[in-house]
Amino acid sequence: MSVAATDRAAAAIDVQNLHKYFGDNEVLKGIDFHVARGEVVCVIGPSGSGKSTLLRCVNLLETPTSGTILVEGDEITDPDADVDALRARIGMVFQQFNLFQHMTVLRNLTVAQEKVLKRGRAEATKVARANLEKVGLSDKADAYPAHLSGGQQQRVAIARALSMNPDMMLFDEPTSALDPELVGDVLAVMKDLASEGMTMMVVTHEMGFAREVADKVVFMDGGVIVEEGLPADVLGNPQHERTQAFLSRVL
Repeated sequence: MSVAATDRAAAAIDVQNLHKYFGDNEVLKGIDFHVARGEVVCVIGPSGSGKSTLLRCVNLLETPTSGTILVEGDEITDPDADVDALRARIGMVFQQFNLFQHMTVLRNLTVAQEKVLKRGRAEATKVARANLEKVGLSDKADAYPAHLSGGQQQRVAIARALSMNPDMMLFDEPTSALDPELVGDVLAVMKDLASEGMTMMVVTHEMGFAREVADKVVFMDGGVIVEEGLPADVLGNPQHERTQAFLSRVL
């Protein structure tokens, strides 16, 4: 088996020849890439390039038109796959926080643990409080989301995802809805996760984060991967003119 094949066999996420149509519009045009266990991959590119659709296909929030996606070696695109069980291994953090506004912060973190993982209330509460402490919000357990800043709500959303003990985390532009001064706290939590070895796939416009934290940067445009590699190469010395044009606008 070649080195590349060995890498893919051990991949946390392996996407093969992925196509996605919305009606007649082909949004993903044969995507091939993988995320190794413990790797942080940042996906960058202009709006409409297919980044978020790719991310949402990885946990089947969008159903691929064709192609194969394996998560930890299990094919989630198999019609017979236990999608709920596979999805429980994948934490997802959205651009909008998707918190239950009528529940306290603590209850937001315990409800899925109890319903999906069948944890008792005491255990779920213990896990939730540990994750709130991890994201620096242990004092907000009894608050309601409406009383928190956007940055705090996003950190709650991260803590909620972590409370499910995921094997990997997907982030879909987690800071793009935040005021600039609130972005740093969320990125700091994500940096801590990366340093602990969490497998992460991050769609982001934060080039500084990509440069500092990513093991690999993937540049997408027009539904294809144009360029991928080390942050220093893709961000510092891009080879493709489309990458160069994009970075000249955003950096």
